[in-house]
Amino acid sequence: MAVRQSERRRRAFGRAVLLPALLLVLCCRAAAERIRYAIPEELGRGSLVGPLARDLGLSSAELPARKLRLSAEKQYFTVSGESGNLYVSERLDREEMCGESASCSVSFEALVQNPLNVFHVEVAIQDVNDNAPTFSKAALHLEIAEFTSPGTRFPLEMARDADVGSNSLLTYQLTTNPSFTLAIKEGTDGKKQPELVLERELDREKQSTFELVLTAVDGGDPVKSGTVQVRVNVTDANDNAPVFSKSVYEARVRENVPSGSLVVRVRATDADAGSNGRVSYSFGNVPDGVRALFSVESDSGEVRTAGPLDFEEKSKYSFGLEARDSGGLTAHCELQIDISDENDNAPEITVLSVSSPVPEDAPAGTVVALLKVRDRDSGENGQVWCELSGEAPLSMVSSSVGSYKVLTASALDREQASEHRVTVVARDRGSPSLSSRASLVLEVSDVNDNAPVFEEAAYSAYVAENNAAGAPVVRVRARDADAGANGRVSYWLAGGSAGAAPYVSVEARSGAVYAQRSFDYEQCREFAVAVRAQDGGAPSRSSTATVRVFVLDRNDNTPRVLWPAAGASGSGASSLPAAFEVVPRSAEAGYLVGKVVAVDADAGRNAWLSYELVQASEPSLFRVGLHSGEVRTARAVSERDAAKQRVVAVVKDHGQPALSATATLHVVLAESLQEALPELSERAAGADSPAELQFYLVLALALLSALFLLSVALAVLARLRRAGPPAVLRCLGAQRFSVPGAAFPADFCEGTLPYSYNLCVAPARAVAEGAWLPPPLPSVPAEELLGAEPCGKPSPSSSAGAGEPPTDADAPQLVEKVSYQQRESEKKFNYDCYKSCVIRGGDNVISD
Repeated sequence: MAVRQSERRRRAFGRAVLLPALLLVLCCRAAAERIRYAIPEELGRGSLVGPLARDLGLSSAELPARKLRLSAEKQYFTVSGESGNLYVSERLDREEMCGESASCSVSFEALVQNPLNVFHVEVAIQDVNDNAPTFSKAALHLEIAEFTSPGTRFPLEMARDADVGSNSLLTYQLTTNPSFTLAIKEGTDGKKQPELVLERELDREKQSTFELVLTAVDGGDPVKSGTVQVRVNVTDANDNAPVFSKSVYEARVRENVPSGSLVVRVRATDADAGSNGRVSYSFGNVPDGVRALFSVESDSGEVRTAGPLDFEEKSKYSFGLEARDSGGLTAHCELQIDISDENDNAPEITVLSVSSPVPEDAPAGTVVALLKVRDRDSGENGQVWCELSGEAPLSMVSSSVGSYKVLTASALDREQASEHRVTVVARDRGSPSLSSRASLVLEVSDVNDNAPVFEEAAYSAYVAENNAAGAPVVRVRARDADAGANGRVSYWLAGGSAGAAPYVSVEARSGAVYAQRSFDYEQCREFAVAVRAQDGGAPSRSSTATVRVFVLDRNDNTPRVLWPAAGASGSGASSLPAAFEVVPRSAEAGYLVGKVVAVDADAGRNAWLSYELVQASEPSLFRVGLHSGEVRTARAVSERDAAKQRVVAVVKDHGQPALSATATLHVVLAESLQEALPELSERAAGADSPAELQFYLVLALALLSALFLLSVALAVLARLRRAGPPAVLRCLGAQRFSVPGAAFPADFCEGTLPYSYNLCVAPARAVAEGAWLPPPLPSVPAEELLGAEPCGKPSPSSSAGAGEPPTDADAPQLVEKVSYQQRESEKKFNYDCYKSCVIRGGDNVISD
């Protein structure tokens, strides 16, 4: 029944204390990052401590995203994820948690995310009168000699109450007895020492023992009490009790001293002699924890350490010692031991939170980790400073006492380092200094901040012409330093030289460039395209590179003979020679008969031409220059040689395989053009074709016109010579006669040649565009003999009178009395001029 009433009183007292505590919590708001609550001890599990989320300024709607949680070494409390209220999670016993300390509190951190922050929470544990005063012994034995003077005081054992404050203020009561009363002696520390006061002399013969009850009552509400039985034995005279030299002994000892180390020596003296004056020492009423750490030598009074002392657990011990003589008289003193701190605790590093991975474009100053550093030592031994060890773009700042934030000190670059490993080093200021280390690994996530980079800024590819469509040309490659889709590169054609786009294509994944068609060196020798490399990021990044394709020549064009031109043929008629060369009968060996002119549309070796004689009426009479194409007499002309000669030369290039073409040159052996006319006439008479006859008639008419014009010119010159040469003729020099020229073949005037040529002009006059410089005795084209006008241009009219046939101002003027040597030199001059004035077109060269 008494137990139930005590329990009811305890619950009522808890409710009475809880209400003002909660009001105090609701009325007190913490500073910027520290929240304080106060609750009584012994609250049941699930008891409300305070609205933590509301005091942190968080609404219920924010709680799921902010992820409010607690960080503590021992979880005495828990927070609700829905309401944000702070609740008790296990039994709180202030005496077990804080011992005899006057104040007791539990500190921990509250963490929130998005953004990451930490708040310090402190919950003060208020004492509840849940401990009754206790005595270390069930009974106290006192021996009082008879005849002891009244008023003598006998110290009694003090009760111990584990509570603090008013709950531990003890008062003592003694059962009523006429021989004894109770007196209270208050010490310097405020503790009350009960003393048994003898009121009258004792007579052992009348009463040898007394049974008294000492009651200790605390100041709690409801009060709690404890009792001890005091047994007084009346002995014969031992009228002097031991006396300590000091009522309070003070000592200081370092923590972690070896067991058995001397702390202090107490001393008590007894004026009695013999056994009544022999003193022994022992502990008074002390907790078991003190007995585990200290020991007292009963004979010497030396107090020594019995176990390891730890300043961090308790820095000061205060307990009583007792001195007893053999007669049972006792004396008491108090021993106060201060524990000196040593630097025996390294700092403790706790990683509260790490934000990993961090995007590489995170701005400088982004919080990536929260740390808590604690050193259990005190003073300088507990002062800690932290630093980061390792090369990483991170820095550390202190956010509050013992808390640190790890920030990005500069921009991150995943391509240089995909993760950063740093070591947090915490050192205290003790001597010697102690340190602790903790590793942090920060991963960096990729952002598309790098464009693809080609291995080469410009690519060159060489492809032989006539290639197959779809043949590989070149492969481009670009690398992107990013990862994943940001580093996945695809290729596209971005543009190029005009008309180049249809030539090639690029494979998107591999970067291989393929030909879309067959290339022709003669149409396109090189072209360029731009290839774009683009990554898969959002937004994407790209870069371009130029691919220049050079087409290599192949020997796919046969040489083309420009001179002599092939003769025209009519339907059903024999072929007429396109041109004639007149060689005098007096020509010596090496006489220049004519020159085969040919071009090749290919380039390089494929366009190098050589000439060979393959057929001739008199094979021993003619020879052809291997590289020049000049047809010369191999020996002197004899009377036995036929008047008409036919020479066939082959023109070959140096390709593999070589290609060739043939040129036919018709030669008439005669001293002059007049002598060659009968040969031409015989051929015309023997011809069956009307077209051939018409050709020779037109040729004769042209020759007569040329003779007439030559006569008129000679008459004019003779008259001018008699009158003196005019200024115009002076500048002409000694050569006053124009040299006739040979016309190009008719197909040249139609624009069939793929290249342009510059032509030589005789010194004394201008030659019409499209005319070659011929030898003195020209080979006249068949078209001119028929009256055709070269390149489609009309010939200027002659100054002759009406009825005369039209003549060309540039028509050949025949000079009959020209020596053989003069004709040879002029002919050599004109062919040398022809040789040097033919200009190369592109890579196509008319061979020398």
